[in-house]
Amino acid sequence: MKSVCVYCGSSPGNRPEYAEAAALLGRTLAARGLALVYGGGKVGLMGIVADSVLAHGGTVVGVIPDALMQKEVGHRGLTELHVVRNMHERKQMMADRADAFIALPGGVGTFEELFETFTWLQLGYHDKPVGLLNVAGFYDGMLGFLSHAVHEGFLKPVHADLLHVADTADGLLGKLAAAPRVRVDKWQEARDQT
Repeated sequence: MKSVCVYCGSSPGNRPEYAEAAALLGRTLAARGLALVYGGGKVGLMGIVADSVLAHGGTVVGVIPDALMQKEVGHRGLTELHVVRNMHERKQMMADRADAFIALPGGVGTFEELFETFTWLQLGYHDKPVGLLNVAGFYDGMLGFLSHAVHEGFLKPVHADLLHVADTADGLLGKLAAAPRVRVDKWQEARDQT
C-alpha cells in the first residue's frame, strides 16, 4: 500500500474530535510513508488532513473539478493538484491513484463517495480495501443501518465484512494494510444456484 484516498467533509463539523482525527490521520499517513489522495480542497476536514500530511513531510495528491477550483476552494499548496472537468473524472482519478480508501466524517458527498467505492469493491471492479474512521461514534448509525440491511437480506454478511472499521487512524491503517486483496464476484452465488 503506497497511497490512501480519504473522503471527508468540506466543513470541520461541530466537534473538535473531527478536526483532531483529521490532523492525526494526516500525521499518521506521512509517518507511514503513505501518500494522501483526496478531493483537492483547502477547507474543512479536507484541508486539515492535507495540511497535516504536508506539515509532516508527506505527499498529497488533490483532484478537484474546475467548477470548485473557480470558487477558490482548491488547495494550491499540494504536491500535485489535478483540475478535472467534472465529479466523475475526479472520482475515477482518485480511485485510480489510491491503493485503499478511508472515509472520515462528512456529509452527503462523503457518503456518496464511500458507497460508490464500497459498491465497486462488492461488484469486483477493484480489490482495494475500504474503511471507515469512526470518530466519536460518527458512523454508528450508518453501521447500524448496514447491519439492518444484512438482517433484512439486502446485504450479504460477506459483503458487509468488506468494510473495515476502526476508531483510530493507526488501527484503521493497520486493518487496511493487512486486508487481503481479493476480487469479489457478487454474482457467483446466483450463477451457482442456476
